[in-house]
Amino acid sequence: MKLETTLPERPGLLHAVPVMDLFAALWLTVLLGPLLLQRSGVAVELAPSRFQLERFQDALVVTIGPGEEAPRIHLGRDSVTMEELGERLDKLADDGAASNALVLLKTDKGTPVGIERAVMELVVGKGFRAALMGETAPAGGETGTEGE
Repeated sequence: MKLETTLPERPGLLHAVPVMDLFAALWLTVLLGPLLLQRSGVAVELAPSRFQLERFQDALVVTIGPGEEAPRIHLGRDSVTMEELGERLDKLADDGAASNALVLLKTDKGTPVGIERAVMELVVGKGFRAALMGETAPAGGETGTEGE
């Protein structure tokens, strides 16, 4: 004997669940998307700056971070030595990238100025434009330039 229900079928919320799942997935994508973007280099504590750079689309990022014996140098996400950095910049210059490319130099606060200067001179010597990056200074304006 086959049993049949006499109640009308009322799916109600069951048809809306897939739509709500879709909206939840889109919402999470929008909220978490910026966290999933690739960031170049390593985490460093930048020195404060009063100036703010505009966003550059195709800029190369060279990061100088703290290391055990000597500061670590990164081109993008790759750890390099000064010689390897010079070779990679030569290769990019040979490909014609030096004429319009910008190299952003992110330097940790504790990095000796001599190393920062050597990297900057290497970059400029290869024909690239260079810019130093810093952390946006707080509203009080503490930038470490009190003696000016």
